[in-house]
Amino acid sequence: MATKILSACFFCVLGALGILASPGAAGAQDLLEVVKARGVLRVALEGTYPPFNFKDRKTGELTGFDVEFARALAGRLGLRADFVATEWVGILAGLQVGKYDAIISQVTMTPRREAEFDFSIPYTYSSAQLIQRLDDKNDYRSIAGLKGKAVGVGQGSSYAETLNAAGGINVKTYVSAPLNLQDLANGRLDAALNDRLLVPYMIRETRLPLRAAGVIGDPQKQGIPFKKNNPKFKAAMDAAIADMIRDGSYARISQKWFGLDASRPAVQ
Repeated sequence: MATKILSACFFCVLGALGILASPGAAGAQDLLEVVKARGVLRVALEGTYPPFNFKDRKTGELTGFDVEFARALAGRLGLRADFVATEWVGILAGLQVGKYDAIISQVTMTPRREAEFDFSIPYTYSSAQLIQRLDDKNDYRSIAGLKGKAVGVGQGSSYAETLNAAGGINVKTYVSAPLNLQDLANGRLDAALNDRLLVPYMIRETRLPLRAAGVIGDPQKQGIPFKKNNPKFKAAMDAAIADMIRDGSYARISQKWFGLDASRPAVQ
């Protein structure tokens, strides 16, 4: 999945306002004590990012991998998950000022973010994955194998930057994955590139004659960010995630939405 990046100006503004000052003054309650007393874990997510978190077309209720995972995780802590749908552009700023307790919305663990927030252990690993037609005899396994090919990617994604930097690839950008995959199925593209966790869902939903091809690049780790200086909360979250992975409950949720166990990096 393409890493979502907040602009440097965002952090500059927060710094100027004093929002990035060290939280957790001496004697402050650990977040675990706060949520236990409340009985509720306030979770931010986008709510528009299938299959991770989105509204069901029939019921209008939030659903998706992140939603099921968050409910199960909160339950392990004896809590109820309450969701706050938030646009991505302001989701980390909202966490910093206390609008919610944590974000469960595929936040990639970058050095910059880890300097501003604490994170749980990773709960998903994503990688870039190629997609091709079922009847294509080629087997795309690397960027080098795309030389001279037309490849579809999301508009503004890091995938476009990666392929353009490689040179010799006809990179075509699309505003939505369905349009990208439709052109691939119709022969206007040789391949497409997207997040490996999204690929099975997209192929299933579009019902196009496509298949997943090679995984390329280094895996990215997604974790749950929360405000710094809450060691009891971190320990409880890490233990709950580890228990879900160990007892198979995580794998059942992951298989339902992705057709694979997202707690493990893809095998290259």
